[in-house]
Amino acid sequence: MTGFSLRVAIGLATAISSAAASAESLSVCHGYSCHFKTRLVLSSGDIRRISSIMSAGKRTAKAERAAVAKVVSYLERRATAVVGVRDLPKSEFGAARQRGQMDCVDESTNTTAVLKLVERHRLLKHHKVLRTASRGFFADGRYPHFTAVLKDETGRLWAVDSWYEPSGGSPDIMPLSEWKRRGVNGVR
Repeated sequence: MTGFSLRVAIGLATAISSAAASAESLSVCHGYSCHFKTRLVLSSGDIRRISSIMSAGKRTAKAERAAVAKVVSYLERRATAVVGVRDLPKSEFGAARQRGQMDCVDESTNTTAVLKLVERHRLLKHHKVLRTASRGFFADGRYPHFTAVLKDETGRLWAVDSWYEPSGGSPDIMPLSEWKRRGVNGVR
């Protein structure tokens, strides 16, 4: 290998290594309680698309929540393409450990990861991402259920729950206090 060829090869290897190091990815949980994890690599085009969607919601907290719903839907569609299976709405008993199917633990974990990505890119102006919240514990007659959570500028907490729709559907975004009263069958 000539000196020139070696410099080109080293330059190419460095460029590939730099691109791989700067690539962003999300770990997509599925199979119930994150039994499976599939890596979703986000391109610069994905990040531009997310930024564009979020820029439409920068004026008010309400508009930002609407933009968040669109970003969650967008990334769920991308995740479905990578996992190769479209998640059905809600969890079905007996569907545990099936690739692509998601329970509320998978959904809330994935949604929180999306929200953290948006937050890392400083695209949230009116909200902060919190840890997941839960409701129900059998003794109260309700099955346990989890959701991602946002906190707005006034301190109000918002549930971001994508469990009720198939992958790519718009998540429910509602006050966490209302979400906590909601039943597992989606009765509002």
